Amino acid sequence: MDLKHVKDYIYWLYYQYLLITCSYVLEPWERSMFHTITVTVLAMVVYTAYVFVPIHVRLALEFFSQIFGGQTESTI
Repeated sequence: MDLKHVKDYIYWLYYQYLLITCSYVLEPWERSMFHTITVTVLAMVVYTAYVFVPIHVRLALEFFSQIFGGQTESTI
């Protein structure tokens, strides 16, 4: 693929994003605020998933391994 096709595809994806979120009808300053809030919320969701999901998965695995007869840790 040449650079023009990649550029056109990125513009097409951005246009689809504008259509889906209906932000193409916003004024430029409203659109920038909308994009800022959207990126901020998305970044917080990704960070929270990165920090807390592995902890909960590990705790769930420990819980289910104890229920289904896994070896418990020695008390010594």
